[in-house]
Amino acid sequence: MKVPSSRFLTASVVFGLGLATGLLAQSMTDLPQRVEQKRVDLPGPPDMEVIASLVELKPGEVSQLHSHHGIEAAYVIQGAMVQEAGKGPITLSTGTTLVNLRDVNHGALKIVGDTSLKYFAVHVVDKGKPLYEYAK
Repeated sequence: MKVPSSRFLTASVVFGLGLATGLLAQSMTDLPQRVEQKRVDLPGPPDMEVIASLVELKPGEVSQLHSHHGIEAAYVIQGAMVQEAGKGPITLSTGTTLVNLRDVNHGALKIVGDTSLKYFAVHVVDKGKPLYEYAK
């Protein structure tokens, strides 16, 4: 049996650590309720990508104030009663279409009714940057 070279072992460890670091960094800046459906490079500019996701926010959950390094378009699949801090509750209706522009803070909502908010989001964003940039 041939023993792997130290160069191969070192490369394997470095690759594994890099992969783990990338996955951990993505999970720390991502929305836990988001389920990515597909990610592809944007044809044309080499530094942009398109990300399609399903998001479900359950009653009592809060979406933090955030922005994106690009544009987000969303379609509400299942509407819900939501509330921004300091404002009264409103209904975000099924069928609503939303567009959030680059670097504009949005999304600080609490689900206050008894129905989950479900939406399909498409982000056209800078490749290699976090999808969510949380406001400080």
